[in-house]
Amino acid sequence: MSVNAAFSHERVGDADLLRFTGSLSLARLGNFPDQLRAYDGPVDTIDLSGIERIDTVGAWLIHRFVKDRAIKVEGLSAAAAHLLDQVSAADQRVEMRPQSVGSINRVLGEIGVATLAALRTLYGLLAFFGATAIALATVIRHPSRFRVNATVQRFEVVGVTALGIIGLMSFLIGIVIAQQGAVQLRQFGAEIFTINLIGRITLRELGVLMTAIMVAGRSGSAFAAQIGTMKLTEEIDAMRTIGVSPMEALVLPRVLAAVFMMPLLGFYSSVVAIIGGGLLCWADLGIPPVTFIQRLREVVPITDLYIGLVKAPVFGAIIAMAGCFQGMLVESDAEQVGSRTTSAVVQAIFLVIVLDAFFAVFFTWLGWN
Repeated sequence: MSVNAAFSHERVGDADLLRFTGSLSLARLGNFPDQLRAYDGPVDTIDLSGIERIDTVGAWLIHRFVKDRAIKVEGLSAAAAHLLDQVSAADQRVEMRPQSVGSINRVLGEIGVATLAALRTLYGLLAFFGATAIALATVIRHPSRFRVNATVQRFEVVGVTALGIIGLMSFLIGIVIAQQGAVQLRQFGAEIFTINLIGRITLRELGVLMTAIMVAGRSGSAFAAQIGTMKLTEEIDAMRTIGVSPMEALVLPRVLAAVFMMPLLGFYSSVVAIIGGGLLCWADLGIPPVTFIQRLREVVPITDLYIGLVKAPVFGAIIAMAGCFQGMLVESDAEQVGSRTTSAVVQAIFLVIVLDAFFAVFFTWLGWN
């Protein structure tokens, strides 16, 4: 039967020793903490070989007694010594209030955290691109593993069902470009150059760019939400268990659909924007459609169309991979589905605009002005 904790002072050679006996546990401490706190005699060593049991409270009393003092602790078993080490390691000062940080340091810290997060995301996206390329190479080597039905269904989701909203957006953008251009050019008596503005800016830049933004908000978010929900419900883990590659079954059809549909959607968007701008030129500037089309053929080089068609599949691949990548990062709860979906849209639009700026500089360097 355990007895209450106690200690006694002994003189062993030239050293003062405190010998502890009994049970150093919460139920058997009694007034032991007060006695230990009141002891102010000399002590060089504490002998704990006579104790029957020690718990966290007892280890804390020993630690507090020997803290900041040159006292050796002996006689502990391996488990008890580990417990005392853990208690000693946990004795850290806890700040009741966070330390005040200057505004400059706080801003620099936030910039640093954001930069590291962006670099980690970029690294993960590059790794995901590599995994997608490997999946594509595997499907090319083994065509029977290609999921035709899933890919065709994604063609419909990304392309066919998006024609309405993209057409309406492009038509209105074409009207806005024509109206604003006509207002500014009228001051110089150069309304006819509104056709140049409409044709070149829609075929070269805005048609594909606005389409990419719409696809990112519409399809990229859907990809992230769908794959994120499947990750949350462990469907992706189940696919891996039965030997189905999620990259081949989920990611590759979405990437291929976005890559092949973006040039078609971009061309469709440019044509509808030109129609909208042409109708406004007809209504506001009195330029008939025949004159508008003739002038358009004269001033818009075919390279503008080629530039738009070259950029479109790259934008599609970026949008699809950003959405699938963020969906694959969902881990714990439903809230992450929403946050990852938001991140997918923001990431895709940011990368599209960055790549568009790169393409603008690159094609200007090639002389395709």
